[in-house]
Amino acid sequence: MQSSIYVGLSSQLVLEKRMETLARNVANMNTAGFRAEEVKFSTFLSKKGPDAVSFASAGETYISRIQGGLDKTGNPLDVAVEGEGWLAITTPAGTVYTRDGRMKMTPQGELRTLSDHPVLDAGGAPMQLDPEGGPPVIARDGMIWQGTQQVGAIGLFAIDPAAKLQRHDNSGVIPDRPATPILDFVRNGVRQGFVEGSNVNPIREMTKLIAVTRAFESAANAIDKGEKAVDGAIRSLGES
Repeated sequence: MQSSIYVGLSSQLVLEKRMETLARNVANMNTAGFRAEEVKFSTFLSKKGPDAVSFASAGETYISRIQGGLDKTGNPLDVAVEGEGWLAITTPAGTVYTRDGRMKMTPQGELRTLSDHPVLDAGGAPMQLDPEGGPPVIARDGMIWQGTQQVGAIGLFAIDPAAKLQRHDNSGVIPDRPATPILDFVRNGVRQGFVEGSNVNPIREMTKLIAVTRAFESAANAIDKGEKAVDGAIRSLGES
Protein backbone atom coordinates (compact mmCIF):
# COMPACT_ATOMS: atom_id res chain seq x y z
CA MET A 1 0.00 0.00 0.00
CA GLN A 2 1.23 3.49 -0.79
CA SER A 3 2.90 5.30 2.06
CA SER A 4 1.03 8.50 1.10
CA ILE A 5 -2.13 7.07 2.66
CA TYR A 6 -0.40 6.52 6.01
CA VAL A 7 1.23 9.95 5.83
CA GLY A 8 -2.17 11.52 5.13
CA LEU A 9 -3.75 9.68 8.05
CA SER A 10 -1.00 10.78 10.44
CA SER A 11 -1.46 14.35 9.24
CA GLN A 12 -5.21 14.20 9.89
CA LEU A 13 -4.66 12.96 13.44
CA VAL A 14 -2.26 15.81 14.12
CA LEU A 15 -4.54 18.41 12.55
CA GLU A 16 -7.52 17.13 14.54
CA LYS A 17 -5.56 17.63 17.76
CA ARG A 18 -4.59 21.12 16.65
CA MET A 19 -8.21 22.00 15.87
CA GLU A 20 -9.23 20.92 19.38
CA THR A 21 -6.66 23.23 21.00
CA LEU A 22 -7.62 26.14 18.74
CA ALA A 23 -11.32 25.68 19.51
CA ARG A 24 -10.54 25.58 23.25
CA ASN A 25 -8.49 28.76 22.98
CA VAL A 26 -11.23 30.62 21.11
CA ALA A 27 -13.84 29.47 23.63
CA ASN A 28 -11.73 30.96 26.47
CA MET A 29 -10.62 34.21 24.84
CA ASN A 30 -12.64 36.16 27.43
CA THR A 31 -11.57 34.05 30.44
CA ALA A 32 -9.51 36.11 32.90
CA GLY A 33 -5.92 34.90 33.19
CA PHE A 34 -6.40 32.12 30.63
CA ARG A 35 -3.26 30.77 29.01
CA ALA A 36 -3.57 29.53 25.44
CA GLU A 37 -2.68 25.95 24.53
CA GLU A 38 -0.13 25.39 21.80
CA VAL A 39 1.08 22.22 20.11
CA LYS A 40 4.70 21.48 19.30
CA PHE A 41 4.94 19.16 16.31
CA SER A 42 7.78 17.06 14.98
CA THR A 43 8.25 14.33 12.40
CA PHE A 44 9.70 10.87 12.56
CA LEU A 45 11.12 8.75 9.76
CA SER A 46 10.19 5.27 8.74
CA LYS A 47 13.28 3.51 7.34
CA LYS A 48 11.43 0.44 6.15
CA GLY A 49 11.51 0.04 2.40
CA PRO A 50 13.83 1.61 -0.15
CA ASP A 51 12.84 5.21 0.65
CA ALA A 52 12.56 7.01 3.98
CA VAL A 53 9.08 8.34 4.69
CA SER A 54 8.35 11.25 7.04
CA PHE A 55 5.30 10.95 9.31
CA ALA A 56 3.87 13.67 11.55
CA SER A 57 4.01 12.90 15.27
CA ALA A 58 0.99 13.33 17.54
CA GLY A 59 2.50 16.55 18.86
CA GLU A 60 3.18 17.80 22.37
CA THR A 61 0.63 20.16 23.92
CA TYR A 62 1.94 22.92 26.16
CA ILE A 63 0.49 26.02 27.84
CA SER A 64 1.77 29.37 26.60
CA ARG A 65 3.12 31.67 29.32
CA ILE A 66 2.87 34.92 27.35
CA GLN A 67 1.22 37.62 29.45
CA GLY A 68 -2.27 38.81 28.52
CA GLY A 69 -3.48 42.39 28.43
CA LEU A 70 -4.57 44.24 31.57
CA ASP A 71 -8.12 45.53 32.02
CA LYS A 72 -8.83 48.25 34.58
CA THR A 73 -11.76 47.42 36.88
CA GLY A 74 -11.22 49.78 39.80
CA ASN A 75 -12.24 46.97 42.17
CA PRO A 76 -9.87 47.00 45.21
CA LEU A 77 -10.12 43.19 45.39
CA ASP A 78 -8.91 42.71 41.81
CA VAL A 79 -5.20 42.28 41.14
CA ALA A 80 -3.29 41.64 37.94
CA VAL A 81 0.04 39.85 38.07
CA GLU A 82 2.86 41.59 36.24
CA GLY A 83 5.93 39.59 35.27
CA GLU A 84 6.37 35.83 35.57
CA GLY A 85 4.60 35.25 38.90
CA TRP A 86 1.48 33.29 39.75
CA LEU A 87 -1.07 33.51 42.54
CA ALA A 88 -1.59 30.38 44.64
CA ILE A 89 -4.98 29.02 45.69
CA THR A 90 -6.15 25.94 47.58
CA THR A 91 -8.51 23.57 45.74
CA PRO A 92 -9.70 19.97 46.21
CA ALA A 93 -6.88 19.04 43.78
CA GLY A 94 -4.29 20.69 46.06
CA THR A 95 -2.41 23.94 45.44
CA VAL A 96 -3.22 25.45 42.06
CA TYR A 97 -1.55 28.48 40.47
CA THR A 98 -3.47 31.09 38.52
CA ARG A 99 -3.18 34.49 36.87
CA ASP A 100 -6.85 35.24 37.50
CA GLY A 101 -6.65 37.84 40.27
CA ARG A 102 -10.36 38.46 40.79
CA MET A 103 -11.01 38.01 44.51
CA LYS A 104 -13.72 38.47 47.11
CA MET A 105 -13.78 38.81 50.89
CA THR A 106 -16.14 36.64 52.91
CA PRO A 107 -18.11 38.03 55.90
CA GLN A 108 -15.44 36.37 58.07
CA GLY A 109 -12.65 38.26 56.26
CA GLU A 110 -11.30 35.31 54.24
CA LEU A 111 -9.78 36.26 50.89
CA ARG A 112 -11.07 33.89 48.22
CA THR A 113 -11.32 33.60 44.45
CA LEU A 114 -14.64 34.05 42.69
CA SER A 115 -14.78 30.22 42.58
CA ASP A 116 -14.54 30.27 46.40
CA HIS A 117 -10.99 28.92 46.70
CA PRO A 118 -8.77 30.40 49.47
CA VAL A 119 -5.99 32.71 48.25
CA LEU A 120 -2.61 31.91 49.84
CA ASP A 121 0.15 34.12 51.19
CA ALA A 122 3.87 33.59 50.53
CA GLY A 123 4.01 30.97 53.28
CA GLY A 124 1.17 28.94 51.76
CA ALA A 125 -1.43 29.94 54.38
CA PRO A 126 -4.94 31.22 53.57
CA MET A 127 -5.32 35.00 53.60
CA GLN A 128 -7.39 36.54 56.39
CA LEU A 129 -8.42 40.21 56.36
CA ASP A 130 -10.37 42.34 58.81
CA PRO A 131 -14.02 42.23 57.70
CA GLU A 132 -14.57 45.57 59.44
CA GLY A 133 -11.33 47.17 58.25
CA GLY A 134 -12.63 48.66 55.04
CA PRO A 135 -11.34 48.28 51.46
CA PRO A 136 -7.77 46.93 51.32
CA VAL A 137 -4.84 48.70 49.71
CA ILE A 138 -2.57 46.23 47.92
CA ALA A 139 1.03 47.24 47.13
CA ARG A 140 3.10 45.96 44.22
CA ASP A 141 4.83 43.41 46.47
CA GLY A 142 1.45 42.02 47.55
CA MET A 143 1.41 43.69 50.97
CA ILE A 144 -2.16 44.38 52.07
CA TRP A 145 -3.09 47.33 54.25
CA GLN A 146 -6.40 48.24 55.80
CA GLY A 147 -6.15 51.77 57.13
CA THR A 148 -2.78 52.05 58.87
CA GLN A 149 -2.53 48.35 59.67
CA GLN A 150 -0.77 45.74 57.57
CA VAL A 151 -2.98 42.65 57.54
CA GLY A 152 -1.02 40.29 55.29
CA ALA A 153 0.62 39.81 51.91
CA ILE A 154 -0.59 38.00 48.83
CA GLY A 155 1.82 35.27 47.80
CA LEU A 156 3.44 35.49 44.38
CA PHE A 157 5.15 32.35 43.11
CA ALA A 158 7.56 31.47 40.32
CA ILE A 159 7.13 28.32 38.27
CA ASP A 160 10.23 26.77 36.71
CA PRO A 161 10.25 27.52 32.94
CA ALA A 162 11.04 23.84 32.33
CA ALA A 163 8.03 22.66 34.35
CA LYS A 164 5.15 21.03 32.50
CA LEU A 165 1.79 22.58 33.32
CA GLN A 166 -1.44 20.66 33.72
CA ARG A 167 -4.60 22.72 33.25
CA HIS A 168 -7.09 23.01 36.11
CA ASP A 169 -10.44 24.85 35.87
CA ASN A 170 -9.92 27.34 33.05
CA SER A 171 -7.01 29.59 34.04
CA GLY A 172 -5.55 27.44 36.82
CA VAL A 173 -2.45 25.28 36.32
CA ILE A 174 -0.66 22.58 38.28
CA PRO A 175 3.11 22.32 37.61
CA ASP A 176 5.06 19.07 37.86
CA ARG A 177 7.74 20.90 39.87
CA PRO A 178 7.36 22.87 43.13
CA ALA A 179 6.78 26.61 42.73
CA THR A 180 8.93 29.01 44.76
CA PRO A 181 7.98 32.35 46.39
CA ILE A 182 9.05 35.43 44.44
CA LEU A 183 11.25 37.91 46.28
CA ASP A 184 12.16 40.18 43.35
CA PHE A 185 9.42 42.80 42.95
CA VAL A 186 11.26 44.93 40.43
CA ARG A 187 10.32 42.77 37.47
CA ASN A 188 7.39 41.05 39.17
CA GLY A 189 4.47 42.26 41.22
CA VAL A 190 0.72 42.79 41.42
CA ARG A 191 -1.35 45.73 40.26
CA GLN A 192 -4.47 46.55 42.25
CA GLY A 193 -7.69 47.42 40.45
CA PHE A 194 -6.73 45.54 37.29
CA VAL A 195 -7.43 42.06 35.89
CA GLU A 196 -5.27 40.23 33.38
CA GLY A 197 -7.19 38.98 30.39
CA SER A 198 -6.60 35.90 28.27
CA ASN A 199 -3.42 35.79 26.17
CA VAL A 200 -5.44 34.37 23.28
CA ASN A 201 -5.35 36.47 20.10
CA PRO A 202 -8.80 35.70 18.62
CA ILE A 203 -7.97 36.91 15.10
CA ARG A 204 -4.79 34.85 14.95
CA GLU A 205 -6.53 31.79 16.39
CA MET A 206 -9.39 32.02 13.87
CA THR A 207 -6.86 32.40 11.05
CA LYS A 208 -5.04 29.30 12.28
CA LEU A 209 -8.34 27.42 12.55
CA ILE A 210 -9.16 28.20 8.91
CA ALA A 211 -5.67 27.15 7.80
CA VAL A 212 -5.86 23.89 9.76
CA THR A 213 -9.31 23.12 8.32
CA ARG A 214 -7.99 23.58 4.79
CA ALA A 215 -4.95 21.43 5.54
CA PHE A 216 -7.25 18.71 6.91
CA GLU A 217 -9.26 18.79 3.68
CA SER A 218 -6.06 18.61 1.63
CA ALA A 219 -4.93 15.56 3.60
CA ALA A 220 -8.33 13.94 3.02
CA ASN A 221 -7.99 14.57 -0.73
CA ALA A 222 -4.48 13.08 -0.72
CA ILE A 223 -5.77 9.94 1.02
CA ASP A 224 -8.62 9.68 -1.49
CA LYS A 225 -6.22 9.95 -4.43
CA GLY A 226 -3.93 7.36 -2.86
CA GLU A 227 -6.81 4.91 -2.39
CA LYS A 228 -7.92 5.43 -6.00
CA ALA A 229 -4.38 4.77 -7.21
CA VAL A 230 -4.23 1.53 -5.22
CA ASP A 231 -7.64 0.45 -6.54
CA GLY A 232 -6.51 1.19 -10.11
CA ALA A 233 -3.32 -0.82 -9.61
CA ILE A 234 -5.27 -3.80 -8.25
CA ARG A 235 -7.69 -3.73 -11.18
CA SER A 236 -4.81 -3.53 -13.66
CA LEU A 237 -3.09 -6.51 -12.05
CA GLY A 238 -6.34 -8.46 -12.06
CA GLU A 239 -6.88 -7.82 -15.78
CA SER A 240 -3.31 -8.73 -16.76
